Amino acid sequence: MSATPQNLSALLWSVADLLRGDFKQSEYGRVILPFTVLRRLDCVLAPTKAAVLQAYRLSEPEKVYGSVLTRKTGLGFYNTSALDLPQLMGDQDHLRDNLDSYVQGFSADVRAIFERFDFAAVVERLHKAKLLYLVTEKFAHLDLHPDTVDNAAMGTVFEELIRKFAEISNETAGEHFTPREVIRLMVGLLFVEDDAALQTPGTVRTLYDPTAGTGGMLSVADEHLKSINPGARLTLSGQELNAESWAICRADMLIKGQDIRNIVLGNTLSEDGLRGKTFDYMLSNPPFGVEWKKIEKEIRQEHEGMGHAGRFGPGLPRVSDGSLLFLLHLLSKMRPAAQGGSRLGIVLNGSPLFTGGAGSGESEIRRHVLENDLVEAIIALPTDMFYNTGISTYVWILSNRKVDDRQGLVQLIDASGFWQKMRKSLGSKRKELSEAHIAEITRLFGAFMEANLVTVFDADGREAGRSVVPDGDRLPEVPAGGQRKKAPVSRIFRNEDFGYRTITVERPLRDAAGAVVLGQKGKLKGKPQADAALRDTENVPLSEDVQAYFEREVLPHAPDAWIDHDKTKVGYEVPFNRHFYVFEPPRSLAEIDADLKRSTDRIKQMIEGLSA
Repeated sequence: MSATPQNLSALLWSVADLLRGDFKQSEYGRVILPFTVLRRLDCVLAPTKAAVLQAYRLSEPEKVYGSVLTRKTGLGFYNTSALDLPQLMGDQDHLRDNLDSYVQGFSADVRAIFERFDFAAVVERLHKAKLLYLVTEKFAHLDLHPDTVDNAAMGTVFEELIRKFAEISNETAGEHFTPREVIRLMVGLLFVEDDAALQTPGTVRTLYDPTAGTGGMLSVADEHLKSINPGARLTLSGQELNAESWAICRADMLIKGQDIRNIVLGNTLSEDGLRGKTFDYMLSNPPFGVEWKKIEKEIRQEHEGMGHAGRFGPGLPRVSDGSLLFLLHLLSKMRPAAQGGSRLGIVLNGSPLFTGGAGSGESEIRRHVLENDLVEAIIALPTDMFYNTGISTYVWILSNRKVDDRQGLVQLIDASGFWQKMRKSLGSKRKELSEAHIAEITRLFGAFMEANLVTVFDADGREAGRSVVPDGDRLPEVPAGGQRKKAPVSRIFRNEDFGYRTITVERPLRDAAGAVVLGQKGKLKGKPQADAALRDTENVPLSEDVQAYFEREVLPHAPDAWIDHDKTKVGYEVPFNRHFYVFEPPRSLAEIDADLKRSTDRIKQMIEGLSA
């Protein structure tokens, strides 16, 4: 029986009907996910099964025959058992033992995947509940060969299943994966300036995701590169904290012929599983707003003990949100610019843009990436784009190999209005990017231009069209009686435009008689003492002279004030919304009065109608 990608997850989900009563809802995934992976591997190996069995020599050690068999399969794994899932169904009485024998016939890397699923315990429990045959039968004749269900569709199925299991378990649904269209956008942004280089025959590039999940970002990037250059190859690497997601990712990478030793299990922040390795490209969607208290000791030790020689030298964000730690981790994986450099894309919520004042960990991290000219662009996505949250999200693109035109500059793109409504919501996800939206955002980034989103309305106020118009280009015509609204959609700034100095403004302490109190000793002797109650701070843009600002903005209101220069701190923030705010003048009083009169007249008529 073959299955289309559209109905496959529903078909697999029907296995839950068999499990109900013997398994808790939160345990369904422990059964369905490993059986799905098993059948997928079963189907992938089927065409080469006979050749593998013929080449297999039981007397030879695995390290000898392993390389022979992997050449036969054309993949990085094999199975030496004469059985497969359909054959297992022919011996119901010995199904448990035969299933175990079949799994043990896989090469060591695959066996490790099923050990992480704790598959032997799952099989034993199904056997005791007299469900093993019924469940295995559901999968045995399901066609999951890549010719029927390609890798992209299979990845979507795995993610959809995990999302459903997370929802019924009251876990954070969507924690382990990213919407496919968001990944396509990020991959397009990473590759847009490198298309010519990537089309060179035999091109080999490396890609890394420190929050790999089930491998969605890695897979989409691989597919995108192959669409540009079928002869190119991406070497994929990643790390994942969730064991089930890691196992699925490893299985997917096996099928793609990747070296699965590069897919590491563990906490990326506390134990870097790929220490010392650098990459051409990197992608990540770290969890939003997740605290790092459990690994605080290890993080602080690296920060304080290694400084900039470690990953977290620039600073540490507050413990309640560790997303900027992933950004710092990715920066540590950049190839040196002299070796070709790197480009990375990371999804963050709004907090990393502005949380924390001058001198805070967040501000110091922003200062590091901006003063080192690493930020190429920040793109605002629409709300309601992710499965587990409706908040605003932003894609940051960073690189240590900026082209000349981008050096010293940052592009901000407001793509929050680029969306279409989904036919059916998935958790908190109600909106999606169309291919046209992705192409438009990628074009804005690739062209590195300032532009406006122009919306045209007809005489009745209905939207008649919208288009992105580069600055200086002719605006679209307005129909008779209609109007046109223009809002910035892409703006370019200098790095220092986001920096400021926080100065401390002091006022003198006065005694009961109003006289200024002077210091009696030390360096403050004879100088006015500061009144802590009157102390204030001012943020002065880096582009402005501090003294000129002070004389213009402070002294006219407080002639006795002075700056304590020892307390001055440099900070950075990206007030994204402020840069795209468009002032709309309020309606005229006459128009408001006319509306009120119409409303009161209508209410008066209704009251008269009731009393008649």
